[in-house]
Amino acid sequence: MEDQDILAKFADPASRNLAFNQLVRKYQQKVYWHVRKMVVDHDDADDLTQDTFVKVWNHLGNFRQDASLYTWIYRIATNECLNFLSSKRRKFLLPLNDVSEELAAKMEADPSLAGDEVELKLQKAILRLPDKQRLVFNLKYYEDMKYEDMAEVTGTSVGALKASYHHAVKKIEQYINEPS
Repeated sequence: MEDQDILAKFADPASRNLAFNQLVRKYQQKVYWHVRKMVVDHDDADDLTQDTFVKVWNHLGNFRQDASLYTWIYRIATNECLNFLSSKRRKFLLPLNDVSEELAAKMEADPSLAGDEVELKLQKAILRLPDKQRLVFNLKYYEDMKYEDMAEVTGTSVGALKASYHHAVKKIEQYINEPS
């Protein structure tokens, strides 16, 4: 189902629920894994994915279509993640590296995220990045998103995104090359 078809059905009150169900089926898994890479914990990712689609439902009627539906949904999900992580830090008065250590511990304990030693070290390195660099790295490395689409998702210029990705890669390389 194409996004335009979903949007047309959503505009008609008689088919609004059907359209929304189609939208959720189309994007739920992608949004979940995007969120999960940021917050690590399954329950948190589930909650944030649900919050994202509640916001999509509430605001889809106002969607202006100056961006793609995909990047608009990702922007909502991204903002939900960044707000969640920021709130978590404020709530527990945690510095950035304590949050990354907590997320790394959750990742090691979750059998669905367990990989080989190299993948685990990569994931730990990614978790040490500042939230926005981690976001940019995940979008580029795992989702192969174009910088132009990332700019729509994050509200950041393409040049700044390229620089952020470059810095993230350098930090990850540095961490991976540290002796264990």
